[in-house]
Amino acid sequence: MFSIQEYVRPGSVEEAYQLLLERRNNRILGGTAFLRLGSKRIRTALDLSLLGLNYIKEQDGYIEIGAMTTFRDLEVSTIIAEHFNGMLSKAVSNVLGVQFRNIVTVGASVFSHYGFSDLITALLALDAEIELYKAGRMPLADFLKRPREKDVLIRVLIPHNQRQASYQHLRKAASDFPILNVAVSRLDDKWLIAVGARPRKAAIAHQAGKQLTDGFALDGVADTVVEELTFGTNARAGAEYRQIVCRALVKRAVTEVMQCK
Repeated sequence: MFSIQEYVRPGSVEEAYQLLLERRNNRILGGTAFLRLGSKRIRTALDLSLLGLNYIKEQDGYIEIGAMTTFRDLEVSTIIAEHFNGMLSKAVSNVLGVQFRNIVTVGASVFSHYGFSDLITALLALDAEIELYKAGRMPLADFLKRPREKDVLIRVLIPHNQRQASYQHLRKAASDFPILNVAVSRLDDKWLIAVGARPRKAAIAHQAGKQLTDGFALDGVADTVVEELTFGTNARAGAEYRQIVCRALVKRAVTEVMQCK
């Protein structure tokens, strides 16, 4: 269980950022779902609920998702369901139960770089960007490679295009975290393959995506994904098992995208 000494609802993103910097153990609250699993002592907890960051909208060639948008909001959004074969809705619908998805926020999940995240894997395959208050706007893939720094995530942006996509995962049970997850997309002839819960944070298999674009056989592409990315062992599965699962899920996802019209 975590403890909070002071609770503040900032009136602006700038105020939230300044308060965040004041002390090392000041922290922005998302839905606090994963915070409850630990025992952190928070000096000042910052609640962004007054900042109007709970939204999903189409604007300037992008689908914009505010940082305080919940997984349940994504799951039931008409905008999200109508794009990318509904892949993003499907990805978050696998996250534990409805009550949990009603509190987990997009911003907290993305900013925390969770290795088990279904959302991050799906967003990588959609070529998503994020916008931070201080560091500005950048591709999600670049953000995941950056060292952790205090900042405020404002929104996630997904290019509004005709990208076709598929999300695949393996769990021991419907309410469990994934053993492995895979997201694949195609825009025109360009492919993106993202793999998460390795159990490290999700990453794009660039070489394998290029092979798909160049027309390589699917079995060879799946092998390249396994060779290109690193897999590890934890309580849910071993590295070798994850590699076997990855080959199967990649082939399943690519096949599904190929069948899209």
